[in-house]
Amino acid sequence: MSVGKTLVTGATGHLGANLVRRLLEDREAVRVLVRPGRDNGALAGLEVERIEGDLRDADAVERAVRGCEQVYHCAALVSTIEGNAAHKRDVFDTNVRGALHILDSAARQGVRKVVVSGSLSATGYEDGRSSHEDMPFYPFDRHLPYGHTKHLVEHHCLRAHADGLNVVVATSCAIVGPHDYVPSRMGRVLIDFAHRQLRAYIPGGFEFVSTRDIAEGHVLAMQKGRSGQKYIISTAYSSVDDLLDLFAKVTGQPKPRLRLPAPVMAAIAEVADKTWFRAFPNQPRRFTPAAVRLLSMRRRADHAKARAELGFQPTPLEDAVREAYDDFVRRGVIRPR
Repeated sequence: MSVGKTLVTGATGHLGANLVRRLLEDREAVRVLVRPGRDNGALAGLEVERIEGDLRDADAVERAVRGCEQVYHCAALVSTIEGNAAHKRDVFDTNVRGALHILDSAARQGVRKVVVSGSLSATGYEDGRSSHEDMPFYPFDRHLPYGHTKHLVEHHCLRAHADGLNVVVATSCAIVGPHDYVPSRMGRVLIDFAHRQLRAYIPGGFEFVSTRDIAEGHVLAMQKGRSGQKYIISTAYSSVDDLLDLFAKVTGQPKPRLRLPAPVMAAIAEVADKTWFRAFPNQPRRFTPAAVRLLSMRRRADHAKARAELGFQPTPLEDAVREAYDDFVRRGVIRPR
């Protein structure tokens, strides 16, 4: 338990909502920075101090950071689309300028330590190898604006570290678990699966992290992480088939019969991106070219550094799926059949 106050940004998001609850369980005095009018129930009934403001507003960030001993910067504009110029500017201003405001304010206000949430999309990748913290980000791959901005955030964390700020990056994978109020992309898939509205899927795989594990990883990074370092926090790799088998086991609903080959879905997504979605470039959709590409890469992550330096121990992925389902049912988002 810390002596001073703890600031959490992004507290209404999937990671932030779980981290706030973990900190309250640890008897932390928690302050949250929330955007005006942003109330999706994530903080309902929680004893936290709320500061309204936008990450892009340096003065608002300064007010939120002032008087805090430690900061968890979890807020980001997560996007799996390319989008138009306005969308790219919004992603950049929120993710990069927002992080700069947090880091600069923390330095001015004498914050003891900052943990910044990172993304596996900002970590290097090589065919046939699990991604680890020392793999360089290759900027000439087909990255989305989100991945580019998260890489820039890591760069600015290193700059802040060089200037004397105690800052650590806790890198997340695809998050699964309860208190998903937006909901997230994985949360929407589970909801549709439970309601038998998921008609088809594509093979592939990805590295997942439970909300319990990613919250624990952030706390451990705050307690034990070395300044200027990043730590990948993951629970387990899962193929799409195995993940949907877990969904079936937890929900009692059958897995969709239609299993589309990834190249077919990739072609459909590319055509849709260049035709229908050209008129609506910022409209969210389930299967984007990037989403198909990521699943087809079957990307794995190595969390050995977090185990060795932080003492991180992952929990079963099935527990995360079950907790997510139970929470959706409790809140009436999923109606069991």
